[in-house]
Amino acid sequence: MSKMDRRDFLKTTAAVAAAGAAGLTVPSELKAAASNGEAGWQWDKAVCRFCGTGCGIMVATKDDKIVAVKGDPEAPVNRGINCIKGYFNAKIMYGADRLTEPLLRLNDNGEFDKNAPFRPVTWKRAFDEMEKQFKKYYNELGPTGVAIFGSGQYTIQEGYVASKLVKAGWRSNNIDPNARHCMASAVVGFYQTFGIDEPAGCYDDIEITDTVISWGANMAEMHPILWARVSDAKLNNPDKYTIVNLTTYSNRTSNIADMEIIFRPNTDLAIMNYIGREIVKRNAINWDFVKKHTIFATGTVDTGYGMRNPNNPHVTAKEKQTVKKELAKVVTKEEGIALSGIGKWKAGEEMKMTHRAGHAPFFHWQITFDDFKKAIEPYDLDYVASVAKGDPDESIESFKAKLRKLADLYIDKNRKVVSFWTMGFNQHVRGSWINEIVYMVHMLLGKQALPGNGAFSLTGQPSACGTAREVGTFAHRLPADLLVANPKHRKIAEKLWKIPHGTINPKVGSHFLKIMRDMEDGKIKFAWAQVNNPWQNTANANHWIKMARTMDNFIVVSEVYPGVSARVADLILPVAMIYEKWGAYGNAERRTQHWRQQVTPPGHAMPDIWTMTEFSKRFKLKEVWKAWPKQKLPSVLEEAKAMGYSPEDTLFDVLFNREEYRKEFPWPDPIAKNPGTGKMHKNTEAAGDGREIMGEDGKPFTGYGFFIQKAMWEEYRKFGVGHGHDLAHFDTYHKVRGLRWPVVNGKETKWRFNVDYDPYARKNAKPGEKFAFYGPLLKTIKIGNLQHPIKEKGKVHLANKAKIFFRPFMVHPEDPKYDKDGYNFWLCTGRVLEHWHSGTMTMRVPELYRAMPEALCYMNPKDAKNIGVQDGDLVVVESRRGKVKVRVETRGRNKPPRGLVYVPWFDEKVLINKVCLDATCPMSKETDYKKAAVKIYKA
Repeated sequence: MSKMDRRDFLKTTAAVAAAGAAGLTVPSELKAAASNGEAGWQWDKAVCRFCGTGCGIMVATKDDKIVAVKGDPEAPVNRGINCIKGYFNAKIMYGADRLTEPLLRLNDNGEFDKNAPFRPVTWKRAFDEMEKQFKKYYNELGPTGVAIFGSGQYTIQEGYVASKLVKAGWRSNNIDPNARHCMASAVVGFYQTFGIDEPAGCYDDIEITDTVISWGANMAEMHPILWARVSDAKLNNPDKYTIVNLTTYSNRTSNIADMEIIFRPNTDLAIMNYIGREIVKRNAINWDFVKKHTIFATGTVDTGYGMRNPNNPHVTAKEKQTVKKELAKVVTKEEGIALSGIGKWKAGEEMKMTHRAGHAPFFHWQITFDDFKKAIEPYDLDYVASVAKGDPDESIESFKAKLRKLADLYIDKNRKVVSFWTMGFNQHVRGSWINEIVYMVHMLLGKQALPGNGAFSLTGQPSACGTAREVGTFAHRLPADLLVANPKHRKIAEKLWKIPHGTINPKVGSHFLKIMRDMEDGKIKFAWAQVNNPWQNTANANHWIKMARTMDNFIVVSEVYPGVSARVADLILPVAMIYEKWGAYGNAERRTQHWRQQVTPPGHAMPDIWTMTEFSKRFKLKEVWKAWPKQKLPSVLEEAKAMGYSPEDTLFDVLFNREEYRKEFPWPDPIAKNPGTGKMHKNTEAAGDGREIMGEDGKPFTGYGFFIQKAMWEEYRKFGVGHGHDLAHFDTYHKVRGLRWPVVNGKETKWRFNVDYDPYARKNAKPGEKFAFYGPLLKTIKIGNLQHPIKEKGKVHLANKAKIFFRPFMVHPEDPKYDKDGYNFWLCTGRVLEHWHSGTMTMRVPELYRAMPEALCYMNPKDAKNIGVQDGDLVVVESRRGKVKVRVETRGRNKPPRGLVYVPWFDEKVLINKVCLDATCPMSKETDYKKAAVKIYKA
């Protein structure tokens, strides 16, 4: 054993870890070999850097480097198993081109020049230029002239600091996370339906249910550990446990599915309404549940598609062919049928998008069951099959049989059903609608908020729930479901943040895509991207890249590698990666998990909290809390003085360096002791980390002297305690493998709204009732018919009730079926198993790069033959917005039907977002990356 080489050692330790996770007996000599090889290692629990599953991992360090990663056998999410990306959590940190010092565009005279090359600078020089440029634009345009691109990959504390800096400090709401690209439609669905965000169920549903319906999720590649649990449940009960994969192209999730349904893009709404109609026709409604706990509702239809105004000067002539539908469109024959129950629009008529702006797309009202029944009546099997069949080579009878079987599975009283979805629902021009009506199906049947029964939204990013949603780093949100437009909510936040009343801007900020559009329109001129790659991940990328490099603005990108966004920036700030800092994530089942800092960041890279808090030292209250007439923001300096602040105080003093933080959260803290070795973990922000880092003042940074991450956590948790968003204390999370909120009296909640499991449901439910949908938002609505509310009927207050929505099917604005300009293919984008988002990290892991070195154009073999190409040939994929070259693959894991191609977006050399349409759901503002019309030809 003493002669064991590194490869054999790694195999041995991996085998021992895997056997342990599986509960198998391990030979003593193998245990000894693994133990000897790990001499000097320090293990600690942490969380995986990828996706919203929230797998627990164990991280081993030695000599201030991460030397090994393995699945945490005590983690209830993944039970000791990792996916292929999870096993490379360490390698993403040690790429050869890791950014380790600030880089600023400087000319030969040492002056900032937007057209100059990048040159290394000190942190002080970086902050000096950043302050100069920020204040120039801030004073020119006011608080709405600056913005932060945030992230669902922030740690919870980072997101809290960012939101506090922007909203309480700069008095702007222009902060929005890339979670806008992945979860915003799910959020609107939760708000509109339940009045509170995030799923009722949890991952335990996978083993408890006997029916899994996957809608546009491809769980096998996007959530592989959850799919492993689904697969295991299927194998343990193959006759009863049933899996259905609804998708626009065949993928790996279909491999063990009992039924695959290939549907035409955008027609999931029609299929869902068909199921609703079948529930009604078969007298399968659970009336006890429906009458006690729900009402029926509908809303505005003529809402546009979240595109630019076609008269905007930046819209090209080709783009205008699609974008003109933002203002009006002609109702198609199939839409005429879909809308016929409403009785307002007929085929051939023009639908003017009169409810496309402001709150109009959200406007909804109560209707009767008879209205609901009338609205879904047109969605019979023949009609839905005719519009929804997505594979031209499948017979209509085969497709009808599948739809009937799908309805049978949902309606079967002896079946528990869980509906899972991800981007197929969310990245959708009607994403909020489809999120609403999946609950319609479950609530009609009474199969919601029960173990093994429920509609379950899966998160895309590791903390899209914990940071983007719960912390409120969206342009319209504050922590714990509070909203910036609500004066009572602003007052709560101002009190907890100890800032003057009236500080927070009441106007909702610009969402992610609108920040880009506002920059192109000259309304925003300073942007800071954090934990994010917006110039690669935003649709219609040609516009934004050109804007970044040619217009009057200043762009800061905090990054670890030189990706697309870093290369178009004016200033690059090198930042610490996940295990180089303290942090926490919140996953898709409401589980919050914390980790300790494991190693020191390389070079001069620093944590995001540090870059924000250091930059906050550059602002005096008199510069930011003064009056801003254009934004109608009054001065709050006099109230600030009354609170004991001086106009000369900095935002750092007021927001992040308060005396009570220093007193209540001293460093060192016993929780920083490693539970295995007793050694103290580092805390770069609290005490420095031994490197010669110069702070924003040019002096050596030796730490803030208190546990800032803990201080921010304990302040943040006050927002949710007692309001259905309860979180545990900081120290608790370092002793457990996560807790699912609300955490009340130390106990987590598995199933919300159910009195058997949820203390808030018990508190709010009427005597003898089993459910209480206690979310407070949007619970007072008007009453009307299918066309509009009726003033004389007044309003209704829906305490503890949820809404069953009717939402119609409508054709996508760029459906190739109706295209007259040769754009005859659907383009769908997404991820692959091996790579994470824009590939900035995973493309630098040799094993992952070799497994998937480039993005491919997955195409049906018949389509390839028709355009004269073979596997490996380069083709041009061209839309009205741009084009890229990409290699064709007809025999890969993804198998599109004729007329559709799939191109993943991880490869910056195949920057597919140049091609994608920047249409969004008008309610959620989430981009529809799944649908665009393209033409394809040999390069």
